[in-house]
Formats: sequence, C-alpha cells, structure tokens
Amino acid sequence: MSLGPRDMRRPSVLFLNRVYPPGRGATGRVLRDLARAFAKEGWHVTIITTGPKRGKERDGSIRVIRLKGSEKPGGLLGYSWVWMKIMFAALRLSKKHLVVTMTDPPMLVLVGNVVAKFKGSRHIHWCQDLYPDVLPALGFKLPGFVLSFFKSVSRRAIKSCDKVIVIGRCMARHLTYDDVDPKRITMIPNWPDFELVRPANANKKRDDKAVNGASHADEVIQNARPYKDLLKSGLKFKVLYAGNIGKAHPIDTILDAAETLNAEHPEIEFVFVGDGKRFDILSEERTRRGLENIRLLPYQPASRLRETMESGDVHLISMKEEAAGYLVPSKLYSALAVNRPCVFVGPEQSEAAKVIHDFGAGTIVPQGRADELAKAIVKYRMSGEDWFAAQSGSASAGEVFVPKDSIEAWMKRAWDVVEQDLGT
Repeated sequence: MSLGPRDMRRPSVLFLNRVYPPGRGATGRVLRDLARAFAKEGWHVTIITTGPKRGKERDGSIRVIRLKGSEKPGGLLGYSWVWMKIMFAALRLSKKHLVVTMTDPPMLVLVGNVVAKFKGSRHIHWCQDLYPDVLPALGFKLPGFVLSFFKSVSRRAIKSCDKVIVIGRCMARHLTYDDVDPKRITMIPNWPDFELVRPANANKKRDDKAVNGASHADEVIQNARPYKDLLKSGLKFKVLYAGNIGKAHPIDTILDAAETLNAEHPEIEFVFVGDGKRFDILSEERTRRGLENIRLLPYQPASRLRETMESGDVHLISMKEEAAGYLVPSKLYSALAVNRPCVFVGPEQSEAAKVIHDFGAGTIVPQGRADELAKAIVKYRMSGEDWFAAQSGSASAGEVFVPKDSIEAWMKRAWDVVEQDLGT
C-alpha cells in the first residue's frame, strides 16, 4: 500500500533495536530490509540503535541514531544500560505515528510501551525472540519468582500493543495461552538475504537450459553432489552450518555424529561458517577429538554469500529443545533459499521442524541422538533419490518464504495500524 491523495501527511515510524547493520545478525538484516521498504513507500524512518561510537548518520533516506554501546553487553546490567539509553533517546524525539520494537535488548517492548504512551503513538512489537521465556534456554539462571515477575510485566506490555508480529506459529500459541488477544497477533516469517533469492528471470534461464538438453537436476547437481556424482569427482560431501553458534544452538550432538562419521565416512565433511559463543568450543573439541572432518571458516563477505550457501550439499540447523516456541533459527530460510535439504537437530514442536515437515524439506533429529543424525547425513550422502526428494521440498518452501511476501505483509499491518491516525 503506497501513499495516495487521501493522506494529508506522510506517516513516520521509529524502530528500536540494539543491532543495525553493519552487524552480521539476522535481526539487523531484516530490520534494514524492512526499514528500506518503509522509506520506499514514503514513510519518514528513524532507527535508534547502538554502535562503537555515538552519532547520527544516514542510510539512504533513513535516519539512524547510534548510541554508544558495547557490541556484546555483559550480562543483565549491560543490557539494562542499553535499554535505558534507547528509552531516553526515543523520548527526546518528536512524536512518531508508529513505534516498532524488536527484542534486542530483551524486554524492549517495555520501552516501546512507555514511548508510545508518552508520545501518543501506535506500537507494534516485532517478536524475534520471546522474552523472558527464552532466558533459561540461553543459560540465564533466574529464580522462579523473578522470571514470573518479568513475564507478567512483559505480557502486560505486549497486550497493550496495537499489533504483535511473531515469526513462528509456536510463538503465537504461547502468547494466546497467556491471554494475548489473537486478533492482535500476526505471524510473518523472517526472510533470507536478498542475495540468496533467485532473480525474476531464473525460471526462464532454467527453461532455456531444459530446451537445450540440460535439466534443473543438472543445474543443481553442479553445486550439490549426491552419491553418484561424488564417486566420479572425488569431492567431499559437505554438511554446512552457516551462521551464529550461540547458547541456543547446542553442538554436542553434532560433534558426536562427526566423530562417528570421521572414521566410517571420511568423504563427509562438516563445514562451519560464522562465529558465536560456541565457535571456540567447537575448535577446541575438533582438536581434542582429532576430527579431521570438521572445517571452520569465518563469516564470508556478502559477495560470496550465495556461493557459500550453495557449497553445502546438506544444511545443518541446531536448536535447544527447551527453546521451542521462543525463537526460530534464521538459518532455515537461507537453506530453503538455495534449495538445499535441511537436517534440523531440535524439537519436533518448533516452527523450524514444522516447516521442514510440511514441505518435506529434510529430516528432524532430536538433540542427544547423534546416531540418528549420522544416519540422516549418510542417507543423503548415499541416496540420490532421498537427496533430490528433500531438495525438491526445500525448493518448494524457498518459493514461499521470500522477502517480498513477508515485507508486503508487514507493510499492510503497519498501514492498518496507523491509517486511522492519518488525515483523509
């Protein structure tokens, strides 16, 4: 929906989030994409975020206000300080039609609640992670009464929002169980990097190849190599884990499976690209266990993103069982965008597992079942039929979870919220 004659003034939106590019996280990336979509439709867009230096800058027509803050705040006090700085900076600004809060730092919905009420603005909470519920899964040990208090405060703030955007059906269920009005909740999945989305003429090029005797399978197999092609080439079968390895992403099951396959299938290689709190542990365990089938790489530049993601024959995703319903791994959508089979090591009742199951895009393995993980990987290594079946499901899902559709759905909800406040 774009601005038209019925609007007497341009709407304005204020985004609040600790991370905004040039960071590497998924939340910063999707915020950048959405902010640019708002600006393209004629909104005045302001973002309050943090960085190594305080200052004001421009990202095209987007105004960015950076508050000095650590890249990795230390503990509750560090995040609380960022929380307070964002709130006071927002209160100093003129009124905005819409305030959008994300979930970094945790409980930022409370800041948005205060700012929206004080300024008379509308408020949308974009729930990337469900706080404080997810804190135990992230290793934060809080007394039960403290967790209950923060949850009660958080839910009150969420209930007062004009709209709550969640990124998974499981999140929506948790909120409705806590008496948040279902009419206020909309599920809009996150999306992959634009660099991973095939251009509009990709299907035409694929059809041209088919006419000239090259099928879609031929095109795919150039980058992903099931059993028969591997025999001919002698190349490694790559199990790719790309992205952050944090506290919500266990690695023990993966390491145990890698240890099993290190001896039995040396042609299978685990490639980890990224960083995170567990990346150093992964490196130490590789050395301690003598795992020659694990390769570690730093984050790759955006220019190599698609090449990196397509280098994996199978994509690996990990999530703690107790994090189900509280977060959705963004790695899933990247894997679907490049049409690769997914092996998800995590809870069956999570959004990631449901997407993979619905589309037949791969395999779900519970945490702690290294034997099942190893068997799943070997299945895709040995069977071209199984690999192509999962690849086909991933390709179908990749056509559904695209940036354009999610962003358009987001924009529609934003217009619905502020339209009554605009002159006609």
